[in-house]
Parts: sequence; C-alpha cells; structure tokens
Amino acid sequence: MSTATADRPVMTAPTTNPAPLSPFHLAFPVHDLAAARHFYGEMLGCPEGRSSPEWIDFNFYGHQIVAHLAPEACGSAATNAVDGHGVPVRHFGIVLPMADWEAMAERLKSLGTAFVIEPYIRFKGQPGEQATMFFLDPSGNAIEVKAFGDINKLFAK
Repeated sequence: MSTATADRPVMTAPTTNPAPLSPFHLAFPVHDLAAARHFYGEMLGCPEGRSSPEWIDFNFYGHQIVAHLAPEACGSAATNAVDGHGVPVRHFGIVLPMADWEAMAERLKSLGTAFVIEPYIRFKGQPGEQATMFFLDPSGNAIEVKAFGDINKLFAK
C-alpha cells in the first residue's frame, strides 16, 4: 500500500473495467517455439501476430500474449490449495462465457489434454461459483480457463 505525499498521490485500483475490453500483455517462457505455435495456434485457436526467431505474439481472446524462447526459465511446480485442488501458483488464463467454456472443455478433452485440474464447478453454491479447468502448455506454463454463470460475480466474496 502506498502512502500519499505532496509529490506522490495514493494510487487506487479501478473498481470496474475501464473499457469493454482492456487488453493485457503477458510475456512467458517456452522451451520450443514450434511446440508453442502448435499449442496456442492450433489447439487453442489463438491467431498468430508478429514473430521472430526468439518470440511469437498470439491473440489470446483479444489479449496479447508472447511466447519467448527461454528454456531455462520454463516450468514451476508450486501450488496452493484452492477448493481441494492444488492450483499452480504461476498461471494465466481467460474468463469465457459459459457456453464457450463448455465448448473448450469438450474440445480439449477430445484432443486428449492432460488436465492439471479437470473441468468442474468450483465454489458450488457460493457467491464466487465458477467453472474452471487447468492445463499446461508444452513448456509447463499453467493456463486456467474459467467461466461464471453471472459475470457480475467475478469478484464476489
């Protein structure tokens, strides 16, 4: 938490999204760009943007994610207990409409995806009830895809 001074005001977090879609940018390590291209481009259906021999941009549902070739930085085994599951601490993901989440869960199952956490409903009957699933990319980066029956409950306590 920041303390205000005459030359440095206190920063406050927004309470709502500043726009219908405020894209984020995330860069992450991969051990093999061809494997990343197949996984993000073909399996997840993320259109490819710019690239070089060291990195690839992907359009991840309107957000810019960048796979950087850095084999030595790949993988993380740390987990925290959430709703009886070991959730990978380092992960990123997307919140989809429920029908899209269900379609992705079925597609990933049909492709033989090895889930870290199988698709299920977390916090059932509670204010933050959500559909969630976790899986790894070929470099061990954990991805969470979730959905809410009511998106207004995204930050419900």
